[in-house]
Amino acid sequence: MNELLIYVPKLTNRVRYVFRLVFNDLLKVAYRLTNNLDEFQSADQPKIMYGLKAHTDDLFFESWGLLFERGVRNLEYNPLVYKDEKAFFPVYSEESVLPFDAFSAIFFLVSRYEEYLPFVRDIHGRFTARLSLSNQLGILEKPMVNIWVLEIKKIIGERYPHFVFPKKKFRFVPTYDIDSAWAYRQKGLFRSLGGYYLALQSFNFSEVRLRTRVLLGKEKDPFDTYDLQMSYTQKYHLYPIYFILFGYYGTFDKNINPRNRKFRLLVKWLADYAEIGIHPSYQTMDNPEFLKEELFQLEDLLKKDITRSRQHFLRFSLPETYENLIENDITDDYSMGYAALPGFRAGICDTYRFYDLTLDVETKLRIHPFAVMDGTLKDYMKLTPADAIAKIRQLVDEVRKVNGTFISLWHNESLSDKKRWRGWRAVYENLLEFAGE
Repeated sequence: MNELLIYVPKLTNRVRYVFRLVFNDLLKVAYRLTNNLDEFQSADQPKIMYGLKAHTDDLFFESWGLLFERGVRNLEYNPLVYKDEKAFFPVYSEESVLPFDAFSAIFFLVSRYEEYLPFVRDIHGRFTARLSLSNQLGILEKPMVNIWVLEIKKIIGERYPHFVFPKKKFRFVPTYDIDSAWAYRQKGLFRSLGGYYLALQSFNFSEVRLRTRVLLGKEKDPFDTYDLQMSYTQKYHLYPIYFILFGYYGTFDKNINPRNRKFRLLVKWLADYAEIGIHPSYQTMDNPEFLKEELFQLEDLLKKDITRSRQHFLRFSLPETYENLIENDITDDYSMGYAALPGFRAGICDTYRFYDLTLDVETKLRIHPFAVMDGTLKDYMKLTPADAIAKIRQLVDEVRKVNGTFISLWHNESLSDKKRWRGWRAVYENLLEFAGE
């Protein structure tokens, strides 16, 4: 019988959520939870126990207790080292097959528990990578949830060698954020004059010449890299996702007016070759009602429902931003990552469902965490193209080891290979070649 029976003393929403994530979503095996000890003891099948006490000599994973709580509180993590990597929530029973509660640790990371606690926000109102426990423990660049799940799989497989675990495959999903469709074109008279003024004020005459040549049609707009992107899609057999900023102009929202005909034609053209998602504007975190209008305009243009989303500036607040996405029928969000550091914000490199800690319930919103962004490597970490390639390869290797999904976040302007992005097209092409192997 290829079903795993799991005993837990109490069936809470957190228990159901984590065991579904581990055994259903990640390990792809059938399992059943029970809090009936007599049923568990009499069952003749592969089985494990999870709780505060071992009642039998079956595989026992001691609980730290987080999955049996409600609400959010300050926690004592008490880090330890397990197999050369930091872990937390240690347990001390000699009968426990792990020296820490992997299930509580997984829940802590994927629920983003620490982002519900008081913290100092950055200038954009975000929870920063450097505040995270994963960064402090030096495990941010490793998908620890996947690593721990494979350890659980190994332990069960050693006890029950005939229990079958399906094989997973590594996947690569390239995504693009279109924050500014063009550098100079379609900006309108006042924005173009403002650009000239700023360039002249700083004596940047090369900028004046380039803008003029583009506007006269003598040179291609440096941000117009869409043909190149499509060539990558065909060459590497990719299935990219584009997130379109479809809000109105603001301090941090610099895209083309959503009513602009050329911009609308571009978006419709992209939709013929790739999936399209909304890139909710900077202001939607503080003014959630703006999301409804931006979604309506994009859906009206494409004549289809938009169900994918990624926040502009990766600006979101839990649980409010995700609750707003759910209310607007968004089913999949791709914002889970940090601006300043690469790695795994939720400790995982596979899709999973958002757990709302304020309500203590699992939701239908699927989270798709990304591992690396172009601006992180260049603007925050100040890496050279060569160092960026090395960092990307390191991250891809980590995801490959666990047969996870590697999601990249790139922008059309960083493929221009001009001005501040000179040399960075090769970084992306190296990513495509390496991740696509």
